[in-house]
Amino acid sequence: MSDTRRRVKVYTLNEDRQWDDRGTGHVSSTFVERLKGISLLVRAESDGSVLLESKISPNTAYQKQQDTLIVWSEADNYDLALSFQEKAGCDEIWEKICQVQGKDPALDITQDPIDESEEERFEEIPETSHLVELPHCELSCLEEIADLVTSVLSSPIRREKLALALMSEDYLKKLLGLFRVCEDLDNREGLHHLYEIVRGVLFLNKAALFEVMFSDDCIMDVVGCLEYDPALVQPKRHREFLTKTAKFKEVIPITDSELRQKIHQTYRVQYIQDIILPTPSVFEENFLSTLNSFIFFNKVEIVSMLQEDEKFLTEVFAQLTDEGTDDSKRRELVNFVKEFCAFSQTLQPQNRDAFFKTLANLGILPALEIVMGMDDLHVRAAATDIFSYLVEFSPSMVREFVMQELQQTDDDVLLINVVIKQMICDSDPELGGAVQLMGLLRTLIDPENMLASINKTEKTEFLSFFYKYCMQVLTAPLLANTAHDKNSKGKLAGCRRPTLIVTPVTIGGPDSLFSSKDFQEAATKINPVCPDNFQTAQLLALILELLTFCVEHHTYHIKTFIMNKDLLRRVLVLMNSKHTFLALCALRFMRRIIGLKDEYYNRYIIKGNLFEPVINALLDNGTRYNLLNSAIIELFEFIRVEDIKTLIAHIVENFYEALEPIEYVQTFKGLKGRYEQEKDRQSHKLTRYRREARSMDDDEELWFNEDEDDDEAEAVDKSRVEDDYSDGYGKYMEAKKAGATNGANNGKVTALPPTSPPATPNNSSAASVKTVALPASPVVKAPLVGLVDYPDDEDEDEEDEEEEQSPRKRPRLSS
Repeated sequence: MSDTRRRVKVYTLNEDRQWDDRGTGHVSSTFVERLKGISLLVRAESDGSVLLESKISPNTAYQKQQDTLIVWSEADNYDLALSFQEKAGCDEIWEKICQVQGKDPALDITQDPIDESEEERFEEIPETSHLVELPHCELSCLEEIADLVTSVLSSPIRREKLALALMSEDYLKKLLGLFRVCEDLDNREGLHHLYEIVRGVLFLNKAALFEVMFSDDCIMDVVGCLEYDPALVQPKRHREFLTKTAKFKEVIPITDSELRQKIHQTYRVQYIQDIILPTPSVFEENFLSTLNSFIFFNKVEIVSMLQEDEKFLTEVFAQLTDEGTDDSKRRELVNFVKEFCAFSQTLQPQNRDAFFKTLANLGILPALEIVMGMDDLHVRAAATDIFSYLVEFSPSMVREFVMQELQQTDDDVLLINVVIKQMICDSDPELGGAVQLMGLLRTLIDPENMLASINKTEKTEFLSFFYKYCMQVLTAPLLANTAHDKNSKGKLAGCRRPTLIVTPVTIGGPDSLFSSKDFQEAATKINPVCPDNFQTAQLLALILELLTFCVEHHTYHIKTFIMNKDLLRRVLVLMNSKHTFLALCALRFMRRIIGLKDEYYNRYIIKGNLFEPVINALLDNGTRYNLLNSAIIELFEFIRVEDIKTLIAHIVENFYEALEPIEYVQTFKGLKGRYEQEKDRQSHKLTRYRREARSMDDDEELWFNEDEDDDEAEAVDKSRVEDDYSDGYGKYMEAKKAGATNGANNGKVTALPPTSPPATPNNSSAASVKTVALPASPVVKAPLVGLVDYPDDEDEDEEDEEEEQSPRKRPRLSS
């Protein structure tokens, strides 16, 4: 029992005036040798470590709030609070603090905090002025009371003393009684004075006063006083709103009267802070810090009490997933869960973790799967907000659920596919819900938040799942709104130009979430006239943004999907859209692909002639200097700077004639220069191989034609050897010069016989010199086609063999 009574949470006030949870433990008051005095000691209940060690100073002002809170300040801008689980424990520690300081435990504050700037003035004040003498609580004294309350706000000392005086003899309740008298008499002057009094009392920033003012007996009178602002011609009707317009709905009956009272109180106090009180000025920001704390701790207490009531939450989720629940009831349940999740944001991280784990165990994700498919727009919006709380809390929890869902059911309507469908079918003209859902999908498929997972296979398993079951649903609108027009011609001869179509095509296959009929209905809602309207363009732009993210972060899976679906060709159809932002999204998708400098992608682009729609868009744009023009030029400039040889060759050989007139940038001339440099390099490389091969063959002819009589050569005298050497060397030099002349005449690539048979290494006859003039591999790698022709992977292997045979490294082209 003692452990429960002494169980506390330790809070500190941060720079943003929000309470940070330092941990949960058990408090005791004991003598600490190091601090030389009785101290408050809190040890963590998890590992026994010290959470708080604070000496009870005789001059520290401790405040007791809401029966279970003790708050104090230890230094400038360093406030501490102990939140007790039980009132008895709070009372016990409070008595110990008051005993050390020699104060009466019946008071809710132990000291009058003395500001350093006023300490000297305080010493000069006569002893009799230490107490604030309040005027009699009568109608005739309201003006005097209002002046007194207003005058003390600038002095911390006088604020403290006035607060103590107001707490004595139920002075506040007497004042609120005068309000009812003034209202019955329609005494506007008295009501205006009461507005100033109540507003000033709130700015005293004392929790003990708030406990009285916000009690069930007094809070509506407080609201009534605040209706009569002297600056207004007519009073506001706040009480009418709180009692008649604002209705408290119990989706499930709350049997705990304390919980119900706490909910009512929190709502009304929040209304006072947000609606009734004017926005505080820079000088008044700290006047309501205790009011913020009051609301904060109330919300924490509400969430804790609801979370501990397992019967209540179990009933909520049972009715939420019950098919027999009517739509209006389900709407109220969803709104309750949404507000419940919003309250949880006030919890500290460890408490918030426990909160969402409780919701997950109760089945919140299967419930969301049901309500997100409802026709009610408000229900879907609330469900989306709840889903966003869950994804932000733990993407891994959501991913784990959807993969388990696939294993446990044969139904192909998965939660993520339901989310994608809601994104596609968003009826909002601005697609506000679709933008929110796209951000959540992006979080779920982001590999960055999968790396720290305990389950190391999460990334591979989830991405495989997503591309198998969800990617076809995501790209369905894109594939449905783009197609190839085989009969139309582009600006460039011999190129087919893709076009936008008006009728959506059938999507997916038997495993797709949408049948052709389903998508037609969805497309009709979004796009009743033409798929190139603004709303559809926005949707396609969102999908392209997500696909671009996939290109950057999903190397293998997205590459396979693009190749199988010929996705880039379909995306580039959107270059013809009348909406420039959509054309830019399509161009950005291609730019990300080219930015990877992946030769696999490059071959795919070359084989499909996919630069054609981009160049068409550039030519259609004409001389207009706009974002589309700059983005296309940047794409080609990147290819030039990075010297992507295969793409440079393809662009120059197929499109340079159309691009040559563009002279306001040097990008395309630079591409041509790169192409010519590479062509010359290949030609010189080929010539070097031919010349070296001829010299080696002549050398073999001259030096190895007399190798049969080795024994006789050993008996020849020195002069004979020297004469033979000089004759042989002369013949060798003449043959080398003749070979060099022939090599110069045959230096052009076009002079090589295209069908020369491969040479045999052991062939030493004079008649075979022409056939062995070049090795077999350089002939196969003819530079006329080597820059752009990639029929298979054998060419790459042959290039590797050439590099191994080359005596020098291949020279790099300068930029």
